[in-house]
Amino acid sequence: MANSPEQQRMANAIRALAMDAVQQANSGHPGAPMGMAEMAVALWGQHLRHNPANPRWFDRDRFVLSNGHASMLLYALLHLTGYDLPLEEIKKFRQLHSKTPGHPEVGVTPGVETTTGPLGQGIANAVGMALAEKLLAAEFNRPGHSVVDHHTYVFLGDGCMMEGISHEVAALAGAWKLGKLIALYDDNGISIDGEVTPWFIDDTAQRFAAYGWNVLGPVDGHDVPQVAAAIAQARAQSLRPTLIICKTHIGKGSPNRVDTAKAHGEPLGAEEIARTRAALGWDYPPFTIPADVYAHWDAKQRGQAAEAEWDQRFAAYRGAYPALATEFTRRMHGELPAHFAELVQRTVAALHAKAETVATRKASQIVLEAFTAALPELLGGSADLTGSNLTNTSHTPNLRFDAQGQVVQTTLADGRSVGGRHINYGVREFGMAAIMNGIALHGGYIPYGGTFLTFSDYSRNAVRMAALMHQRVIHVFTHDSIGLGEDGPTHQPVEHAASLRLIPRLEVWRPADTAETAVAWGAALAQHDRPTALLLSRQNLAYAPKRNLGDIRRGAYVLSEPADAGLDTAAQAVLIATGSEVQLALQAQRLLASKNIAVRVVSMPSTTVFDRESMDYKLSVLPAGIPRVAVEMGVTDGWWKYGCAAVLGIDRFGESAPAPVLLQHFGFTAENLGDAVQAVLARHGQGQQ
Repeated sequence: MANSPEQQRMANAIRALAMDAVQQANSGHPGAPMGMAEMAVALWGQHLRHNPANPRWFDRDRFVLSNGHASMLLYALLHLTGYDLPLEEIKKFRQLHSKTPGHPEVGVTPGVETTTGPLGQGIANAVGMALAEKLLAAEFNRPGHSVVDHHTYVFLGDGCMMEGISHEVAALAGAWKLGKLIALYDDNGISIDGEVTPWFIDDTAQRFAAYGWNVLGPVDGHDVPQVAAAIAQARAQSLRPTLIICKTHIGKGSPNRVDTAKAHGEPLGAEEIARTRAALGWDYPPFTIPADVYAHWDAKQRGQAAEAEWDQRFAAYRGAYPALATEFTRRMHGELPAHFAELVQRTVAALHAKAETVATRKASQIVLEAFTAALPELLGGSADLTGSNLTNTSHTPNLRFDAQGQVVQTTLADGRSVGGRHINYGVREFGMAAIMNGIALHGGYIPYGGTFLTFSDYSRNAVRMAALMHQRVIHVFTHDSIGLGEDGPTHQPVEHAASLRLIPRLEVWRPADTAETAVAWGAALAQHDRPTALLLSRQNLAYAPKRNLGDIRRGAYVLSEPADAGLDTAAQAVLIATGSEVQLALQAQRLLASKNIAVRVVSMPSTTVFDRESMDYKLSVLPAGIPRVAVEMGVTDGWWKYGCAAVLGIDRFGESAPAPVLLQHFGFTAENLGDAVQAVLARHGQGQQ
C-alpha cells in the first residue's frame, strides 16, 4: 500500500503548519506532529465522525491527543477541517490569549475535548469518555433507536506509556470491555532525553494484551491505508478496546532532525525548515495552505450530514420515548432536575431535625441515599475503600459487565432493573480521578469517587486538572485527620486540607455534622464549573444545634453566640473551627463561659466558599476588632489570613495511637483551646470579667 498524492499533501500540510507555528513562537514541539501526520490523515480523513460547525454535538466521536505537547497536530487538524480556528490563531501559537496554547485546553479551542498537559492523563480521560458512552448507551438506547453510538479515539506516545497512570486506566479499560475505545500509539522511540531504549523496555503489545486489549500492529504509521485499515479492523469488533501500534519517525520530513531528540522539543530553525520544505516538495510560503489541500481536508459538509442524520434518529426516538429523550437532553446539558434545590432543603431540614451523631462519612452516605435516588446521573465509586468511604447506596449497585461486554442489570428493592452505578476502581486513586474527569467531560453523568484524604496526594494532579478544566467532579476524601487513630502518620492527613485549598477553583468542604454534609453535597452538585473535595471524618461527631441553616451554604456562619453558653454579653473573642473541631470549639466556649469569658463560635466548613463572600457578610461573621482564634487538626499556615491571633493546629506528622490518646497528646482539648483564647485576651488587655 502507498499513500495517494492527495493523502501525502494532506499530511505535509500538517507538517508545514507545525514547523511554521513552532518556529514563529520560538517554542514548542514540532517532531511529534510531523511524525503523526499520516496517522491523523487516516483517522480524521476517513473515520472520525465530527461536525466542525458544532463541536458540542452530543453523538460525535471523541478525539483525545494524550501526548499534548504535540498540540500543533490538533490545531492543524481543527483549522484544516473547518473549525472556528482561523490561520491567525495558528500564527499566535503559544501566545497570550490565543486559541492555540502550548498544550490543548478544553474551553479555549473549539474542538478540543480535554486539557492534556501532564502525560498519561489524556488516555485516562479517554477511558472515562468511553465508559460514559457505554453506560449511556445501555441506559438510553432502545431496540431500533440508537441515540448513543460513537467511538473514543486517542493518540498517545512513549511518555504516556511510561507514566504509571496509563497502567491503571488501561487495565480498567480492559476489565470494562470498552470496545469503542481505540488508541493509536505513536511508537517513535524518542523522548526529550533521547532514544528511550535504555529506560523503556516494556513489551507494549504483550502488556496491553494482558490487560484484555485487542492489539494490532505494529503498522507503518506513515502509511495512511495501513493505519486506516487497522482502524477499520478495530471498529469491526466491540468486545475489547484496541491499541494500534504505529511505528513512526519523529520529525518525519526533516532531513537532519528526523529520529532525533532535537525534533522533539525545539524549533527546527529557518535553515532546516527550508530543507524540509524542499524534501517534502512543499513549495509554499510559511502559513500558506493551497486551496486543493483545504478541499481535501474540509469536513464541514460531511459533519453536518452526520449530525443531521443523528437529528432524524433522535426525533424518531423522541416520538417513541418522549420521557427518555427529555431526560437524555437534560443530562447531556448538565442540568439538575427542577426539584433539586427543594430536595437539598428537605434533606438538610430532616437531618437537622434528627440531630444524629454519626461520622461525616456516614452522613455523606445518608445524603447520597437521597440524592442518588433522585439523580440517576450520579455515578459513584471508590478506590478499593467502599466500606470505608461509604460511597455506595441502595440505588447504586456495583458496575459489572458480562462475558459479552454488556452492562449487568440489577433488580432494586422497588423492582426496577438498573445498570450498575458504583465503580470498583481498585487501588488506583490517580486513575480514578482522571477517569472521572473524562466522564464529566463526556457529559451525561456527574462522577464522584472516594479514597482516604491522605491519598489525595496520589490523585492531586487529576484534581488540579478538573479545576483547570472547570469540571463538576466530586472527590469524597474520608479519614480526614489524626482523629482516624491507630493507622498512624502514613494515613493521618495534616497538610492535605490546606494543600487542596490552594488549588484555584477547587471547592473544599470539611463539614462538622449531618446538616453541613448535606449542604456541602448540595453545593458540590450545583456547581456546574468547579470540582469539589469533601473532607469527611472517620469518627462520630455530635450534631451541632444551628441558629440559621441558610447560612451554611456561605462557607462560614455563626454557630453559637455567648448567650447559647449562658452569658448575656457581647463576644470577647471568636473561635473559628471546621469539621470535627467544631465540637471542640463548642466545648471550649462552655468552659470559658464558666469563667465569664464570652466567645462566639464560627463554623467554617468551606474556606473557599467563604473567601468569595462579600466583605459585609465576612464582617458579620468575623467582626472587626474582636480577637480570633482558629482550631483545625492540620497545618496552621492557612488560618493566619483570617487575622487570627492564635491557631491551634498540628505542624508535624501524627502518631500511631487510639484517637482519644492522639487528641490529648497533640493538645486538641477544650482546656488547651480555652487557654489559647485566654492568652490572646490577656495580650489584648481583656480577660475574666
